Amino acid sequence: MPKSKNANDAKVKKSKKQEEPEVAVKAESAQEASPEKKKKKKNDKAANAAEQTTPAAEQSAKKKNKKDKKKKDKTPSGPLDKKGALKELARLQVELVKLQEWVKHKGLKVVVLFEGRDAAGKGGAIKRITESLNPRVCRVVALGTPTEREKTQWYFQRYVAHLPAAGEMVLLDRSWYNRAGVERVMGFCTEDEYHEFLRSAPEFERMLIRSGIILIKYWFSVGPEEQERRFKARMENPTKRWKLSPMDMQSRARWMDYSKAKDEMFSFTDTKQSPWYVVNSDNKSLAHLNMIRHLLSLIPYEELDRPVIELPALQAASGYERPPRDYQTYIPEVYH
Repeated sequence: MPKSKNANDAKVKKSKKQEEPEVAVKAESAQEASPEKKKKKKNDKAANAAEQTTPAAEQSAKKKNKKDKKKKDKTPSGPLDKKGALKELARLQVELVKLQEWVKHKGLKVVVLFEGRDAAGKGGAIKRITESLNPRVCRVVALGTPTEREKTQWYFQRYVAHLPAAGEMVLLDRSWYNRAGVERVMGFCTEDEYHEFLRSAPEFERMLIRSGIILIKYWFSVGPEEQERRFKARMENPTKRWKLSPMDMQSRARWMDYSKAKDEMFSFTDTKQSPWYVVNSDNKSLAHLNMIRHLLSLIPYEELDRPVIELPALQAASGYERPPRDYQTYIPEVYH
């Protein structure tokens, strides 16, 4: 019995030895295949990582775009004090210069109408726009009472002469809308002339737009209490007293008549092609900022590359002698 047991053990050992080479071959083949598998796994991981990071990359790109947008639009958030308003005005005036250069570069034709109540801040807004611009590119048109000859012309004729050429901006301080405002209320035009204007104005403006003119219309709105305060301030200020006229006094006495005339005018001329933009001007400084910012948003423009400017050397005298100062008449130097 012990002998047969030993024989069986020997057979088991022999079979194990025979199996060992097969296991070794499998291990060797596994080792040979492992670099390829590792490479494949590495590639799979990279692909998975790329798939996982794509949304994150998109998110960061979106955040970057938002940041860039915020950098471009540097409008301060929250209420502005006087110092903040002046700082913002200076920034907007730099943007207006960029717009001016773009208008000139692209040969654009821009007309901006300023209408509204007396003492509503139209003149102040025009002044803030133009004080940093080239008057040869951006000019102001403020026509007076029509002459006897002009009264016989087609109503829009005297305004057509002041329309811009390519590369120009025209700011109209009052415009052809006098007919629907002061002329209507004060009886300076007939009923037929008034109704003809309401029919003609939208078509006239469509003609301007079709010709390539960018037409923008602003109505400055002020409350009766604030208007009264400004009128009184003008009465007391000798440098502003000239702004008051008999027509200004009538605009107070006929407040509701002017309101009705404005509402009827809007019903005919506030069109999709040429809308009115109303500026709340009870606070003049903020009204100017809001209006300028809105104007900049209506005309797409880009900042142009500025040429490098170098000052030339001063020309030498080359033997020329200037005449004595006594030969010229200088003004008295009162202030030192």
